[in-house]
Parts: sequence; structure tokens; C-alpha cells
Amino acid sequence: MASVDNKVAALVDKALPDESHSGDENDLFDELEEDDSALDAFREQRMQQLHEELARARYMRSQDYGKYAEVTDEKQLMDITTSTKYCVVHFFHTDFRRCQIMSSHLETLAPKHFDTRFIRIDAEKAPFLVTKLKIKILPCVIAFVEGIAVDRVIGFDGLGHSEDTFTTSDLEQRLLKAGVLQRAKTTDVEPRSVQHVKQGGPRQQVGDDSDEDWD
Repeated sequence: MASVDNKVAALVDKALPDESHSGDENDLFDELEEDDSALDAFREQRMQQLHEELARARYMRSQDYGKYAEVTDEKQLMDITTSTKYCVVHFFHTDFRRCQIMSSHLETLAPKHFDTRFIRIDAEKAPFLVTKLKIKILPCVIAFVEGIAVDRVIGFDGLGHSEDTFTTSDLEQRLLKAGVLQRAKTTDVEPRSVQHVKQGGPRQQVGDDSDEDWD
């Protein structure tokens, strides 16, 4: 993907993911023009790039990007990860509070990053992949680039200042380092309440003896 001018990128990020801005392209052009002190030729280049980026974003949305979608079939999941350049997959369990927390962060990221597919699958409905990918603990988020798993977030490990506090930005930075996201778009700074997270108990392990064992 070609590099996007910083001003253009900021305006595209401002317009998206809120669909209410979809008809305000002229307003974005006006804002770019008012803020642009560059030479005329460069200004025209930025205007063209803004138009192209907005059009591309809308097209990608029409192809199910920009959404946090659930799939229920393992073959469908494999088809998506092998046919999509950038894909983030969350293996979850419906009864695990930590999976719900992870989903809330991914749901925030998905519409901001329209170059990446964000999907989730109930681990109980994916026994083959759970075994093949050696998933032992939920939540488990795996980043795929061109069909290859390049990173995985196990539970909340490696996020935030401690295992039990992290922000959407923390997760975004982790996925940026993995190369599955293109640029930072989140600015939150407040971590999730430690008390809220800890209500979910320790991270859930596949095949453990807890009441929330899903195996």
C-alpha cells in the first residue's frame, strides 16, 4: 500500500469509521485546503489522494473490512485468513469475561483499520484449529499476514502496565508491531479498571478444572 500523506491520513481517520461523514467529502476537501500551505501542485496531489483514500475505504467496507465479525465455520475462517493480506482472529468463549473485554477492544479497532479483517470464532466450534494452533488459553488473538501467523496475544499477557490493565491503544501497538495494522489510530490513555478485569478471574486455560472449563 502506497504511503499516505499525514494530513490526508488524519482527515481519512477523522471521517472514518463514522458513516455519518460519508456524504461530507466536500467538507474534508475544504478543511484540507484551508490547512494546506503547500505549493499548488502538492495541494492538488493531496486532494486527489484524499479522494482516492476515501473511495478505497468505502470499497474495503463493502468487502467486510472495518467490521468485527463472527464466523462459525472453521473452513470459512481458514479461507479468510489465507485470502486476506491482514487478518486478526480472536478465539473466544462466550462465558469468559476476559474474552468479552478483548472483544470490546477489537470492536473499537476494527472500524478504524479498514485494511485489516477482524474476526472472531467460538473456540468450541473450532476444535481442529484449536488443536492445530495449540491454543491453550483464552482469549487468544492471532495476527495473520498473508496467511501466516506472525504474533499471538495469549490472555492479556504483554499488554498494558500489568497483566490486568490495558487500553485499546496498547492492543493496537502490539498489532502494529506485528505488521497486521498499518498506522496508529487510537488515542485512549485510560486503562481498563483492574477491578473490572479481575472479576473474570485468572485467564482461562483449555482443559483446566475450573467451573469455566469449556473443553
